[in-house]
Amino acid sequence: MRTEEVVNSDQTAHSANTALDDSERQPCEVWTRVMGYHRPITSFNRGKLAEYRERCCFAESYATAADTAPSKDRARD
Repeated sequence: MRTEEVVNSDQTAHSANTALDDSERQPCEVWTRVMGYHRPITSFNRGKLAEYRERCCFAESYATAADTAPSKDRARD
């Protein structure tokens, strides 16, 4: 169950609990870029699917923190 904030026509907000049955849900299709074009991962063979699962996701906050941290070479100066 999830809670959403609903705004009425008179601009008052209230919380509404929404629950979906499994029959109301639909699968989410995940696409990724492979060899210069986009493909759904459901069409991957076993090898390509294993390669996809080994990939690391880019996290900008992690990359930014690594750029600002002093390197070992800078610490010697």
